[in-house]
Amino acid sequence: MKSLKPFKTFDDFWPFYMDEHANPLNRRLHFVGTLTVHLILFYVFATADFKLLWFIPLVGYAFAWFGHLIIEKNRPVTLKHPIWSLMGDFKMFYLILFKKL
Repeated sequence: MKSLKPFKTFDDFWPFYMDEHANPLNRRLHFVGTLTVHLILFYVFATADFKLLWFIPLVGYAFAWFGHLIIEKNRPVTLKHPIWSLMGDFKMFYLILFKKL
């Protein structure tokens, strides 16, 4: 993994995050994982079946970590920057969804 300097803001972190997600296939895998997380959340709140919430980290991380380990060949940013990484996942998801990335 590249620089792990202490970022002061999410805006400082974002270019590093995108550099770690340079491969379009890795980005697609993240998108599928985050979309699945959204669908699980929608289902949970629509049915009040809260026991399914434990699937969220499993699904989200499975797609993302596969993309990093197999496709991007780097370590997931989540290991060093968990909150900003999660924020980055959602920002990237919505940028892709609205065709801005």
